[in-house]
Amino acid sequence: MQTAHELFIHELTDMLSAERQLVEALGKQAEESSRPDLKKAFESHREQTEKQVQRLEQCFDELGEEPEETECKGIKGLIEEHDSFMEEEDPSEDIADIFNVGAASKVESYEICAYEGLIRLADLMEHKKVSKLLGQNLKEEEQTAKKMEAFATKLKPEQMGMDDEELEEEEEAMEEDEISADSSDSESGARKSPSRSKSRRGRAA
Repeated sequence: MQTAHELFIHELTDMLSAERQLVEALGKQAEESSRPDLKKAFESHREQTEKQVQRLEQCFDELGEEPEETECKGIKGLIEEHDSFMEEEDPSEDIADIFNVGAASKVESYEICAYEGLIRLADLMEHKKVSKLLGQNLKEEEQTAKKMEAFATKLKPEQMGMDDEELEEEEEAMEEDEISADSSDSESGARKSPSRSKSRRGRAA
C-alpha cells in the first residue's frame, strides 16, 4: 500500500464489513433485551445500520470502486466478546441489559473513531459527496452513543451481590477503622502536649 487512496478504500471496506456484521448483532441484542424501551432502541439502530450500509455502498459507487471481501476484525472481536459472555455467564435479564448497553457503547466508540478518520481522508482528497455520506453515518452513531449513555445512567442491577451479613461486616470494619484513627490522633496529641509544656516552662525561666 503506497497511497492515501489505497488506505481510504481499505478503511472504507473495513467499515462496510463492520456495519454488515452489526446488522445481525443488533437484531440479537434486541431479542435479548428485557426492557421494551431498550429493545426498541436496538431495533431502531438496526434499521439505521441497514441504511448506513447502503450509504457506504454509495461511497464505493461514487469512487468507482468495488469493495473487496473482507472481515472487520475489530467489530468481530467485540461481537465475539458479547456472544461469549451471554453463552458462558448466563446473565439474569437485568444484568444482560446492563451488559448489552455497555457492549453497544464500546461499538459506538469504535465506529465514531473509524468514521472520523474516514471523513478526514475523504476531505483531504476532496471527495465531497463521499464525505457527506460518511458524515450522515457519523451523526447517527453519535446520537446512538448518547442514547446508550442515557440507558447506562438509569439501568440499575436488582442485586448488588452482597447479602445483609456482608454489609454489616463491612460497616463494622469501617467503624473500627474510624475508632483506630481517632485513637491514633489522640495519642499523637498527648505526646505533643508535654513538649509544649516544657517549652513554656523554659521560656518562663
